[in-house]
Amino acid sequence: MRLFDTPLPLRSEAQPRVALYTEGTYPQAHGGVSVWVDQLVRGLPDHQFEVQAISGLPYSRAALETPANVRVEQIPLWGPPPGNAGGRLWLQSQQRSFQNRVLDAYEHLLTAMCLMDTQYFAQALRRLSHLGTQGSLTPALDSARAAQMTLQVWDAQAVALAAQRERLSPRLPRPSVSEALDVQVWLEHALRPLCSTPPEADVGHAVSNGFAALLALHGYWQNGTPFILTEHGIYLRERYIEFRRANLAPGYKTMLLRFYRLLCSAAYLDAALVLPGSHYNRRWEEKLGAAPEKVQCVYNGIDPSIFPPAETEPAEPVVSWVGRVDPLKDLETLIRAFDLVRRRRPEAKLRLFGGTPAGNEGYEQHCRQVAAGLNLDRHVTFEGRVADITDAYRAGQVVALTSVSEGFPYTVIEAMAMGRPPVATRVGGVPEAVGDAGLIVRPRDAMGVASALTKLLDDGELRHRLGHAARERVMNLFTLEGCLEAYRRAYPVARAARLEQRSL
Repeated sequence: MRLFDTPLPLRSEAQPRVALYTEGTYPQAHGGVSVWVDQLVRGLPDHQFEVQAISGLPYSRAALETPANVRVEQIPLWGPPPGNAGGRLWLQSQQRSFQNRVLDAYEHLLTAMCLMDTQYFAQALRRLSHLGTQGSLTPALDSARAAQMTLQVWDAQAVALAAQRERLSPRLPRPSVSEALDVQVWLEHALRPLCSTPPEADVGHAVSNGFAALLALHGYWQNGTPFILTEHGIYLRERYIEFRRANLAPGYKTMLLRFYRLLCSAAYLDAALVLPGSHYNRRWEEKLGAAPEKVQCVYNGIDPSIFPPAETEPAEPVVSWVGRVDPLKDLETLIRAFDLVRRRRPEAKLRLFGGTPAGNEGYEQHCRQVAAGLNLDRHVTFEGRVADITDAYRAGQVVALTSVSEGFPYTVIEAMAMGRPPVATRVGGVPEAVGDAGLIVRPRDAMGVASALTKLLDDGELRHRLGHAARERVMNLFTLEGCLEAYRRAYPVARAARLEQRSL
């Protein structure tokens, strides 16, 4: 049954309780998925949201102010280890029998990662989830025994798999001692969310796969809380892209990617509903284990009244870019493409609007160096975050997006709502967003981006025609009201589906 065909349940006195799981986004960061979550919780004020927010390090101040129907708990992966999870005594986790059970489950987890066995991985993860409700996993996982086990299990499985000569199986390199120690340390931190106390809720909602989904699985296994999984971009695909250029040892990289792949598949299998932000995502999700009948696309939406049509445009040729400064946004290709645009239009400018998340400062500096090396210092400006995002869209005649990975891009539909035609890359749900209201180019294709930008900058009539079509497309397909309605219906559907499963 489709979400929009599902009758809404009768309203009750109690607010529906939603355990909302996030990773590195709401409420600790601006933009992207954080915007989506903020719209969701504010748009459903009759729901109570218990947010568990995965972060790298603990943060002292949230980037976004939370409304009255939201309570937030931080779940940091790094920093001090959880020593008294859920009020349990630290000494309890020191007991030898408890540590033995943790290490036994950890051994099974390592074996599953080596064999790429999703079912065995989920069973091991579920055991660790149960143990995490009894005490901290850290003393066992951050021990010499765990280090030795990581090396021995990994090496033994790599040798066994090599002897089998299974050509269709992904190759598992034998570990160095250093790689085994790095994997052990990483897994100890990655499994810390299993020591958290899952919120009591009617339904869970992971706003991405990965660590947010790990919390959703934890809540499902411990409290029986059914969960839905929203995917804006494909979490696993983005890890592949991230690790492709990462300067990591091959064995370490292999094991981390195996953990991510198995975790994502486990989440797809146990989610009551999988709600991708585009049909592009669906192919990945079903390939990784999501049952086709529980996958339904729900497009992101915006409030068109906040993004009214821009009445005028700059007199000179200006390209706007809006987003966070991040390697996935591939600003380097945009800057190199703009260099080609200026050879035809020397007066053109490229204005880049958006903040730089912590950890991405090096990438911003690299992009500035690329611009300087092309003598574009006076023509390419990094303008940071703006108080009113609509000013960023008004600043350009054209809006560009050159990402190598996207879910369903807010910046594109916001620009389209204001009548600005986009030039955007063929990734994720971007072509579904743009339709015939802009120009689509290949990712990492500076020549193609330059050609499309030049075409729109040179042809005012084409810009205006596409801009009008863009606004109409948003009004028909991508409104916030439609998105909120879908999720209002999804929560009781997910809960009913799980109750029906239990009764069978």
